[in-house]
Amino acid sequence: MRILLTLPPGIHTLEIYRIAGMKVPPLGLAWIAAVLEREGHKVSIIDSPTLELDVEKWIRLVKGFRPDIVGFSLLTPTAPKGYRAVKLVKEELPGVITVAGGQHPTAMFSEALNEGFDVVVLREGEYTMRDLVRVIESRGFDPAALMGVDGIAFRDPRSGAIRVTRPRRPIEKLDELPWPARHLLPMDKYTLLGKPIRVAHVMASRGCPYGCMYCSTSYFWGRRVRFRSPRDVADEVEFLYEKYGARYVVFADDELTINKYFVRRWIEEIRERGLDIRFACGSRVNHVNREILDLMIRSGCVMLYFGVESASQETLDRIGKRITPEQAEKVFSTVRELGGHAMGSFILGFPWESLDDMKATVEFAVKLDPDYAQFTALTPYPGTPLYTYAKKHGLIEDWNWEHYTTIQPVMRGFKWSRRDLARMIKYAYRRFFLRPRFILREALEGRLWSTSRVVVKEVVNVLRDKLLELIKHS
Repeated sequence: MRILLTLPPGIHTLEIYRIAGMKVPPLGLAWIAAVLEREGHKVSIIDSPTLELDVEKWIRLVKGFRPDIVGFSLLTPTAPKGYRAVKLVKEELPGVITVAGGQHPTAMFSEALNEGFDVVVLREGEYTMRDLVRVIESRGFDPAALMGVDGIAFRDPRSGAIRVTRPRRPIEKLDELPWPARHLLPMDKYTLLGKPIRVAHVMASRGCPYGCMYCSTSYFWGRRVRFRSPRDVADEVEFLYEKYGARYVVFADDELTINKYFVRRWIEEIRERGLDIRFACGSRVNHVNREILDLMIRSGCVMLYFGVESASQETLDRIGKRITPEQAEKVFSTVRELGGHAMGSFILGFPWESLDDMKATVEFAVKLDPDYAQFTALTPYPGTPLYTYAKKHGLIEDWNWEHYTTIQPVMRGFKWSRRDLARMIKYAYRRFFLRPRFILREALEGRLWSTSRVVVKEVVNVLRDKLLELIKHS
């Protein structure tokens, strides 16, 4: 069959793409494409945000491919544009079967079906999509046959009822998957901070055991962590090293260092192959010690990403983070002593906290003094316990999914408004990035040029706000 996999058109205009300055390959679609190609199907991928496609250019590409099936990958903020795009596909290509997958439609499959999709793939998509295509190829859109495909939801065309099949078991042996079909992607167009850089995006594991109330990872990939073998990942990195000239690896895993055996063996594999590789990955402050940090930094780890989230132990306990502020202090201090670099993530807007509690978290970020800090607005993504909690207490005030970017607040707290939180986010970035110490360090490290646009933007914002205050009170 002819199968088109795509991200919705127009999403490059959303905040998550405009502000981040990154163009990242859609590994999920590329993995599904690789499985479908192995089945003998003709597959195409349209990476709309990287190509910056509007609706008109996108639909021309879709029609030009003449697909039998069009599959969309949707996150919560990209879902509305996906819903508009699927309606256009139905108008322009009647008879084409449309499929939605990803974290948002998994949690909101009824919404996706009501918006025009024929099928929703729930959670992990590779083998579900393979089995779905097998049924469609042999039986068409036959409800009885579709009920035999684990892990989907669809609307029965005869009764109009929504059918949900048995949950699909997670893929146990990830090494059996072919590597993502990067030959279907515009590999020369991926950037970091607006600059083309030869980076290999790789995913070595799936799943997270913690189930933090605000994070959808555990509820999409599952609570049990499944790792690929170090050799398979090293083989993929070596291929990307030789084929695309990649010299940096960014691990897309939520938490790579949960498996120290994998980290050690992967580093050994890279060394044995003589690959001059630098890499970055996510970690947890309670999963690393001086020994493993020293090994990683000496072996080319240029950035570690730690989710600290809050300065409050009460909040950390309530969200299920299972770390302490003291563990964060120790880890950032150790990374600095070893000459490494780390980024800290901090969440503002836990509904039970006060504005003073949020300021304490900002000051904690300053005290930890990571190389970079990320401050985000707590966002109730569908499918998470936070979403259920926020709905129960009537905290969600903005139901436009496009705003669910963690950049602008969509919910209030018990002691503060959305406007209060928006101001606190601005305060946090200014407090951290406009410090003389931070600016001097960036200059000494030779990184000031790449971060200057952030600093200059915030200085301009500070001056603008001060001017508006003067005008307002004059």
